[in-house]
Amino acid sequence: EDETLQGETERAEVETRAAPEGGRRLSVSEFLCHCCYDIMVNPTTLNCGHSFCRHCLALWWVSSKKNECPECREKWEGFPKVNILFRDVIEKLFSDAIEQRKEDILQNSDVARSLATFQKYGNDQMPTVRNTGRINPQGGGFFSGVLTALTCVAVVLLGYHWSSREFEEDHLVHKPVAKWTAKEVIIWLEQLGPWASHYKERFLLEKANGRLLLTLTEEDFTKEPFSIENSNHRKAIMAELERVKALGVKPPQNLWEYKAVNPGKSLFLLYALKSSPRLSMLYLYLFDYTEAFLPFIHTICPTQDMYEDAVTKLIDLQDPSWKQWREFIVKYLFLPYQLIAEFAWDWLDVHYWTSRFIIVNAMLLSVLELFSFSRLWSRRELKTVPHRMWRHFWKALTQGLFVAIFWPFIPQFVCNCLFYWALYFNPITNIDQVVKEVRRPET
Repeated sequence: EDETLQGETERAEVETRAAPEGGRRLSVSEFLCHCCYDIMVNPTTLNCGHSFCRHCLALWWVSSKKNECPECREKWEGFPKVNILFRDVIEKLFSDAIEQRKEDILQNSDVARSLATFQKYGNDQMPTVRNTGRINPQGGGFFSGVLTALTCVAVVLLGYHWSSREFEEDHLVHKPVAKWTAKEVIIWLEQLGPWASHYKERFLLEKANGRLLLTLTEEDFTKEPFSIENSNHRKAIMAELERVKALGVKPPQNLWEYKAVNPGKSLFLLYALKSSPRLSMLYLYLFDYTEAFLPFIHTICPTQDMYEDAVTKLIDLQDPSWKQWREFIVKYLFLPYQLIAEFAWDWLDVHYWTSRFIIVNAMLLSVLELFSFSRLWSRRELKTVPHRMWRHFWKALTQGLFVAIFWPFIPQFVCNCLFYWALYFNPITNIDQVVKEVRRPET
């Protein structure tokens, strides 16, 4: 009763002191926290303008895992700080009540633990720069500003290097087969697989150029000077030769040749598979079934009777079996980035370092997707997944249309820089994101 009487006396004195002649009377309710409905202790003001006790805000944040106002649900940016001016006014007007509340807060272990967790989150959000004592507004971490600058320089140099360099292999995808030299025929033969190197000397001995290659039949390969006795090898060579005759040029058989023939599509697929793997695979199935989707699904879900070589097993592909479809759909729904990693793994012999970069990036993206779903689960926001997917679909569609409209005006050098950035330097940024996710308190 004494404490209640003392509190009412203090509030009455506040109303008396805060009511100058001709002015409006200040109500005690203006100093109440809308979480605990008591006088605020260490009032913390959010971006929306609402203020709460700091320990009430910490308890709300720990329980809800949301960076939003408990009253109006507006998200707050950065890390909320104590409103010093507001705190000094309250402590001056309600000194005894504030002291009593602070003692109660210190004795409550749950409140103290929530405050410590909340402050740790704030320290992680706003790391200090060593030796300066200043706050770094951009964060920091593994992917620092110096590394960003060096990475940009490396991308530009790499783009220039690959733009100015001429590759004989890339030329074959543009050069008519009738104009191939004997050396270029050997290059075409070697790219069929390691087994084809056994017949290299025989083609050199015959000096088979492009015109002669177009006249060869399977029966010719059984005779001198070719004498290819292995029927599977003859079948693989003839199947690829038929593709060459139909196209008039060498069909692309690796990443660089595919990029040389389809620069726009290769850049689109590289970014689309990174940000929207499921939508990208659906696009391949609907609009690029024979050229891209069939080789993809036969590589990641192989059958027992396929060739062991990474190139020859993609020749003369049939529609997938139900067993292949079943395996693909399960991975497509739950582990889409694993499909990309398996595809890159199968091309290690052809693209040694590039495949490793893709595999590492796919693993990091899988981890980031897992963190995203776990965060939705912990915040009980799984019901928002369909809405998020629909919104992501329209965003991806809008970006795709935007790129398609402006693609003719984008310089090839810029496209090369974007391509190599996504291929070789995206894993660096994803490592930084994984580290940040691991350090999040809610993780």
